[in-house]
Amino acid sequence: MDQIFSKLKGDKWIWIIVIVLSGWSLLAVYSSVGTLAYKEGKGTELYLFKHFSIIAIGIVLMYLSHKLDYRYYAGISKLLMLITIPLLLFTLIGGNKVNDASRWVTIPVINQTFQTSDLAKLALITFLARMLSRKQEDIKDVKKSFVPIMGAVCAVFILIAWANLSTALMLFGTCVLLLLIGRISFKQIAIVCVGGGFLLALVILIGPRRATYLSRIEGFFRTEEAAASNNVPFQEDKNYQANLAKMTIASGEFFGKGAGNSVGRNLLPHPYSDFIFAIIVEEYGTIGGAILLFLYMALMYRCIRIVTLSPRAFGAFLAAGLGFSLTIQALANMAVAVGLGPVTGVPLPLVSMGGTSILFTSVALGIILSVSRNIEELKGKEELNEVPKTKKVVVGTI
Repeated sequence: MDQIFSKLKGDKWIWIIVIVLSGWSLLAVYSSVGTLAYKEGKGTELYLFKHFSIIAIGIVLMYLSHKLDYRYYAGISKLLMLITIPLLLFTLIGGNKVNDASRWVTIPVINQTFQTSDLAKLALITFLARMLSRKQEDIKDVKKSFVPIMGAVCAVFILIAWANLSTALMLFGTCVLLLLIGRISFKQIAIVCVGGGFLLALVILIGPRRATYLSRIEGFFRTEEAAASNNVPFQEDKNYQANLAKMTIASGEFFGKGAGNSVGRNLLPHPYSDFIFAIIVEEYGTIGGAILLFLYMALMYRCIRIVTLSPRAFGAFLAAGLGFSLTIQALANMAVAVGLGPVTGVPLPLVSMGGTSILFTSVALGIILSVSRNIEELKGKEELNEVPKTKKVVVGTI
């Protein structure tokens, strides 16, 4: 184990958290894909192997990302933004439609679908970190700092929100937190929030998925008692998925039913992705859900520690933005499962079955580890510079 960690640079606790979450993901996905395998006429082992392959590729990407000096990501972010905006536009116009939402494009040759919002999140956060670090001297200037920064944020937000509102809102929240850390004035942030609220209302009221959004909001605020009084069949209730998730979680009690003993996996839609937290709590109990929540909180804590130790603003903004993004997404997924928010379709980072989500999450973690690796190297150089002085004193005393 020591030999493995000697080759892995950066925060060791983040590596451990990633390995634990990945292993847990394999168990949870294997347990929850039975119904999908039956419908598709395939074996559950096939889905397990595919998921394992994606996790393995993700870990390789994380390793490669953490080997690259994080300062290179400042230049890469400009290229990513130049690719992201046209790609999001293409997705809305000519992307693959699923449930009236154009979120995916098909990659030629390999014929695999690709969710462009995953790339957009990584591109915008790295670009915003670059802009904030370079504009610190003129950070209060509206023309030099506020307008160019918010132009990028609003453009990506509206393009993602048109087809994927939940992802856009989480990304917008992450950006607002970065603006606070980046010393943008409260007045300007208030303007940002008002503008974001206007864009949100625009998407909900006239967007192509307005019926879906309004239905989910209505379903969230309507209680089970209200549905019963209106004689609405349980299966036709707009809050059907959320109610099933809560029932699944409640059946797990404190210690759970044990790995592979889930009943909710046969009832819940997408138990291997959107509602995988409910399956985990059912099988591993409240204590299992608490441990999973603790792992994400520990990940955020390690990211904050990297922020405080980073000697450069760009590294601090990168670790903060990417760390906030992953944690907010995890909390949103768990909140939906326990009934604290409307159904969103947001995967649980590193745990839910998926392709691009796991890969881009791995790259984001690799970038955070690259910042941590740089801190370790700088600390090592400082210690080396102090060693000769110490040795001279020791030799002189012998």
